Amino acid sequence: MKIALMDSGIGLLAATAAVRRLRPDADLVLSLDPDGMPWGPRTPQDLTERAVAVAEAAAAHGPDALIVGCNTATVHALPALRARLEPEVPVIGTVPAIKPAAAGGGPVAIWATPATTGSPYQKALIRDFADGVHVAEVPCWGLAEAVEHADEAAIDAAITAAAALTPEDVTTVVLGCTHYELVAERIRTAVQRPDRPPLVLHGSAGAVAAQALRRIGSGPAPGAAPVGTVTVLLSGREGVLPDPALAYEEGRLLQAVTPAQ
Repeated sequence: MKIALMDSGIGLLAATAAVRRLRPDADLVLSLDPDGMPWGPRTPQDLTERAVAVAEAAAAHGPDALIVGCNTATVHALPALRARLEPEVPVIGTVPAIKPAAAGGGPVAIWATPATTGSPYQKALIRDFADGVHVAEVPCWGLAEAVEHADEAAIDAAITAAAALTPEDVTTVVLGCTHYELVAERIRTAVQRPDRPPLVLHGSAGAVAAQALRRIGSGPAPGAAPVGTVTVLLSGREGVLPDPALAYEEGRLLQAVTPAQ
């Protein structure tokens, strides 16, 4: 089994770790785009072109499925990626977990990049899946960039600023950017109010990993032998994970994976 994941940077680590835990025997292909990151400020057409190039680099390694480990790329490039790769390679996008978050009753906050916050895409997700639960949209200025570079001071500052914008009665936070899942517990600590029930966080990594397995007719086997290999592509060139990846548990988990020969 071979699963590919793509993103401009290390935001794909959360879904990669989820795949690794579900199927330690799966070979992994991680396709990043350091030459083109960040994707967020790019026009939809430009972002789509970058995403297709990164996806094609991954597809050249013969994966059984491709996970788009980036919310922004999913918004803008998923139709083009599916048109290019399916049905040979199933393409799984990453969508904020608004529906399961709202099922808990709320109120809910969705932390997302400033470009996504207030966007027609996110408002449509809230309209279609929040089921009447109040959802506060919280822009997280600079958080994805800080996580990408493992800049501890900048991460703390960005989380503190976003927490200050989060209504005090919120019971659930949706992590609407894959980078945020790498600092989920720090977000929980910042938003948790004294004398309130434990805050619930909803990321997408686990659901995306499980969906990828379903799309290829497989299932979890967490007890399988950890024999999977890992291939890292940097704007199409074989390389290694960027150093900031090792600042996170999800990145360190991949150090136990044998590099592909």
